[in-house]
Amino acid sequence: MMKNKKLFTFMFLLVLSVFALAACGGGEESKGSSTDGGKSTLEAIKEKDKIVWGVKNDTKLFGLMNPSTNEVEGFDIDIAKAITGIILGDESKVEFKEVTSKTRIPMLNNGEIDGIIATMTITEDRKKEVDFSDVYFEAGQSLLVKKGSSITGIEDLTSDSKVIAVKGSTSSNNIREKAPDAQVLEFENYAEAFTALKAGQGDALTTDNSILYGMASDDNNFELVGGIFTDEPYGIAAKKGSDDFVKAINDALAELKSSGKYDEIYKKWINY
Repeated sequence: MMKNKKLFTFMFLLVLSVFALAACGGGEESKGSSTDGGKSTLEAIKEKDKIVWGVKNDTKLFGLMNPSTNEVEGFDIDIAKAITGIILGDESKVEFKEVTSKTRIPMLNNGEIDGIIATMTITEDRKKEVDFSDVYFEAGQSLLVKKGSSITGIEDLTSDSKVIAVKGSTSSNNIREKAPDAQVLEFENYAEAFTALKAGQGDALTTDNSILYGMASDDNNFELVGGIFTDEPYGIAAKKGSDDFVKAINDALAELKSSGKYDEIYKKWINY
């Protein structure tokens, strides 16, 4: 009798364990399905009827907060509005959230923003974390000189040329590789570097052309010359697996370029 009672107790506990494990497994499956809801990124955007873009608020010409209007303005902002207008039919269906180079991917992955349009260079490492659109701005290293300078490109840099760069930057390394005879003068930051160029301490200043455009807009005595000599293409980033949203962005970019709207925005901000 005692033996049968122990057997019954053992079987009862075994059955309870099976049900408990099944319940745990079902809970995990339910959690997974509730996370994606079966909707694609583009479907979710169309349902809420708004696109939340992560943008820079401190990058002149691309994304800069205007203190008089308390609105962010720039090339990236106008491109984001135009893309939104094509995807949702109304450019006003946008929301902008400030991002930095450090926060933009985490904010995208935790769902705070739908896309990133913030002077973000497409790289192989970043492709592992996000999906990129086609290139929307061809960035790269260039030269800023005083108007009328005999330097019209990197080929004009000689042992007599003094080129200003920022300490520890890739631009400093690149110029030494591309123009090994030139003298490189390094400064702590871009503000100091541009001040040095204006004071005549160097013949040219080198860094990413998007930064140089901002400097040229501050002082029209200076201009970019020679095009770009490194390749840093900017792309619009979406959460990994957002194929439909990326396709919609690419289709919108193609439409903007074919209609002339892209050139209109480009000339408005990058006309130097």
